[in-house]
Amino acid sequence: MDGLYDGLKGLSAALLMPFPVALGLMTFGLVLRALRNKGRALGGWLVVAGGLLLMLASWQPVADALLSPLEERYPPLTDPARVSDVTAVVVLGGGWWPGAEDWPITARLSESSAIRLFEGLRLMPTWPEARLVLTGASRSADRAPIAWGYAEVARDFGVPETRMLVMDTPVDTAQEAEAVRAALGDGARLVLVTSASHMPRAMAYFRRVGLDPVAAPTHRLSGRSAYDELRDWLPAADYLQMTERAWYEYLGLLAQRG
Repeated sequence: MDGLYDGLKGLSAALLMPFPVALGLMTFGLVLRALRNKGRALGGWLVVAGGLLLMLASWQPVADALLSPLEERYPPLTDPARVSDVTAVVVLGGGWWPGAEDWPITARLSESSAIRLFEGLRLMPTWPEARLVLTGASRSADRAPIAWGYAEVARDFGVPETRMLVMDTPVDTAQEAEAVRAALGDGARLVLVTSASHMPRAMAYFRRVGLDPVAAPTHRLSGRSAYDELRDWLPAADYLQMTERAWYEYLGLLAQRG
């Protein structure tokens, strides 16, 4: 049942993204137009609405406006020395391609996963006694967990096994928070590393289970442009991806409050 619920949750989130919604509106509109009945006018408006939604979702000003409130909620941990009594640096899971064994391990991590891990490795020397907690499973039984990929990279960067704690069973952020609390204990002070847009939801989960996380957001996507070039004002797939990232997190925050 858990697998079915996870699958339905993922499918629902995917269908509510701007691109499939816009595509659905335009497709339904074209069908109405083709029927040549009283719905032709409505069909035309649906096509226009779908096209406008897709254009706006792919426009950088809109993407930045949606994503920046999430990414600015917690400032980056640029001076980790100011944080004391840290027992662990927790790097949350993300995407990767475990089957591409002929690729170097760094190429098998997704962009967000690689940046999360590198931020965790950057912070580790600040607290010599802290452990590097690497989390993340796979929703597919035949797919190796991202935590294993993280561990392989960390070993290559010289992190000893004695300083690593690999959690390869949690499949989402709520389960990661529960697993970390079970391993570190109630009230444990930890540095939490994840993408900046995901940090508000992650902090809420970790606080909810009784932990004391310090946010270390990374992989920020908004605010990269000064809007001083023509291409900054043209719709692009990268900006659509940013909008969908923001929308996914807003849906997650809504579900979290439910």
